[in-house]
Amino acid sequence: MQESETELMLKGYGLTTAEFFYHMPDYAHVLNTFIWQDYDLAPDHPRLFEFIEFWHDEIEGPLHSVRFTHRKMISPGEWRNVVGEFRYH
Repeated sequence: MQESETELMLKGYGLTTAEFFYHMPDYAHVLNTFIWQDYDLAPDHPRLFEFIEFWHDEIEGPLHSVRFTHRKMISPGEWRNVVGEFRYH
């Protein structure tokens, strides 16, 4: 049974988005891109590296580079000191 997104976020997972730049198999000088998203644990990113290994083993287009970002969706609340108040009738 696969865990829901909320369950993953409560366990510390965040949304990882990766942009893969790879060479086209038949045109070595042409770069193409592929976008990948999954919930992953920072800073080790086991799911991202598992996908990179899968790409290396199974996909013909060799990787040029990978750029990624990670965002925790559930985080502590932000507290701001508000000085002043604006009222509108």
